[in-house]
Amino acid sequence: MKISSRGVNMPASPIRKLVPYAEIAKKRGIKVYHLNIGQPDIPTPEVFFNAIRNHSEEVVAYSHSAGIYNLREAFSKYYRSWGIDVSPDEIIVTNGGSEAIIFAIGSIADPGDELIVIEPFYANYKGFASMLNVKLVPVSANVTDGYRLPPIELFEKALSNKTRGIIFSNPSNPTGVVYTREELEALLDFARAHDLFVITDEVYREFVFDGKNTVPVLSLDESERIIIVDSISKRYSACGARVGTFLTKNKELYNTVMKFAQARLSPPTMAQVGTIGLLNLGKDYTDNIREEYQKRRDIVFEELSKIDGVIMQKPEGAFYISVKLPVKNSEDFVRWMLTDFDVGGETTMVAPLQGFYATPGMGASEIRIAYVLSAENLRKACEIIRLGLEKYLGSL
Repeated sequence: MKISSRGVNMPASPIRKLVPYAEIAKKRGIKVYHLNIGQPDIPTPEVFFNAIRNHSEEVVAYSHSAGIYNLREAFSKYYRSWGIDVSPDEIIVTNGGSEAIIFAIGSIADPGDELIVIEPFYANYKGFASMLNVKLVPVSANVTDGYRLPPIELFEKALSNKTRGIIFSNPSNPTGVVYTREELEALLDFARAHDLFVITDEVYREFVFDGKNTVPVLSLDESERIIIVDSISKRYSACGARVGTFLTKNKELYNTVMKFAQARLSPPTMAQVGTIGLLNLGKDYTDNIREEYQKRRDIVFEELSKIDGVIMQKPEGAFYISVKLPVKNSEDFVRWMLTDFDVGGETTMVAPLQGFYATPGMGASEIRIAYVLSAENLRKACEIIRLGLEKYLGSL
């Protein structure tokens, strides 16, 4: 029997593929600080669980394929508070932001078509595109200038007659960069000039630091080319709820995505019920969470600044920092930290950044750190990285 080429070519997650090494370390009694994955340690708000407990239906039934209408109304109200004017009938609730991205790519691109992506990018874009036989064409940002938007001339060079759109996250996972209004306008002008869709991943919308703001793309351009994908996972520390959203004002595109949504039947009913409670929390809750992540950002940046030879810029948003290390192969270093190094029975796991690039060889010496642990644990974890790097380099 033969496995499909699609399956063989599907890339392993750079965030998760080294997890077996962490599991082996734990079996040896090693405590692992997980900075490799964006799983917050902040408790999921109690209103999520209360809404589920108070739900009185006798049967956990399928919801509408677009999601519970009351939930879509709540999302519509939330988005309007951000200057995003969408009605409940322009929102589809999805199984996490991941499904929203798959629906978006699958609805605008055929097998063999291309999407321009700003690299480094959320690693699973590569997996989703591979699943759909769509090619990602990268435009590279650079760590030395804080991963800012590359010149539009590079986007022009990436164009072909197969290009169907652009996909990027803002604030960025994995770099923490927050694109300015001017940068976004330049991207939108490019998309208009070449009649491209724009898929903007705004999962970290609330998490922008130092008094800065993020600008939702749909507040700049309400045209039918704009697609927003979103998720409650990080905003409310509810990754396992698997509730995301797909937004568009393009009716033909909406109807197309609805066919995908109908094929998978419905999003998880009880998680949708709990999400209605989350959306009632309002700005006070997310402001407090943003302040917590800013404190964690500052701690990680301070601790990493003690390491000789690292190149990095202070993140402006999300809860990640991408760092260039003085190593040739960051994946080898990450694996070594799990198999050969500990400090008093403790070690740290981060994500190699090479898998967040589409250009072969790019990111080989870079890592991504998710600052999703408490202040005390972040300091310990970063100190372990410093000590581990010293020993690793000394052994070469």
